[in-house]
Amino acid sequence: MVNVDDAVIARLESYGERFEILVDAELAADYKRGNDIEIENVLAVEEVFKDAHKADKASEENMMKAFETTDALEVADIIIKKGNIQITANQRKKMQEEKTKQVISKIAREAINPQTKLPHPPNRIEKAMEEAKVHIDPMKTVEEQIEPTVKAILTKIPIRIEKVQVAVKIPGTYAGKSYSIVSQYGKLIKEEWENDGSWIGIVEIPGGLQDKFYTDLSGLTHGEVETKLLK
Repeated sequence: MVNVDDAVIARLESYGERFEILVDAELAADYKRGNDIEIENVLAVEEVFKDAHKADKASEENMMKAFETTDALEVADIIIKKGNIQITANQRKKMQEEKTKQVISKIAREAINPQTKLPHPPNRIEKAMEEAKVHIDPMKTVEEQIEPTVKAILTKIPIRIEKVQVAVKIPGTYAGKSYSIVSQYGKLIKEEWENDGSWIGIVEIPGGLQDKFYTDLSGLTHGEVETKLLK
């Protein structure tokens, strides 16, 4: 259940009456988009109000007239899907800042500089977004905003969402524990075991994860891993 202090109002007017519920702003937006979320997890309280600020509950008579039910969860479902989610300027600013960080993080994870095949650091992506005056909508998902953001900052830095293939050779001593790390990073394209117990594989990973991938494998193998960027 959502903390009441963090909740915002979702509102719908019907038959001349106002109906309000208290919700988590982002979860309500996701629910409105059709994401698989239990409505109980969206609500701060399972009550329908005429005026949420005054805790003035909506009458069952008005709920029945407007929604043909007095069930709070059923009414909340309709309010979220058909109504408006109210957020303050400060709430919007906070949500926008958090969503911007998420967009930057995902682009840094998945994009590369096509000229060098290397990832861009997050601060470079952030600076390019500022220069390109990219607007991040706090009510949209991160996924919805990746493509337009990359397109916008392409005027400032060379960048492309791309997966890369890396050939990896791990000595037998470390093959067991390192193999699990390799498989976590991406899709295993090809693998084979050598007579000496070493493991050789080709893995496809998001372009922006190259540095972390190499660092993690080097740490596990004490620098004895061999890697080669294929494409």
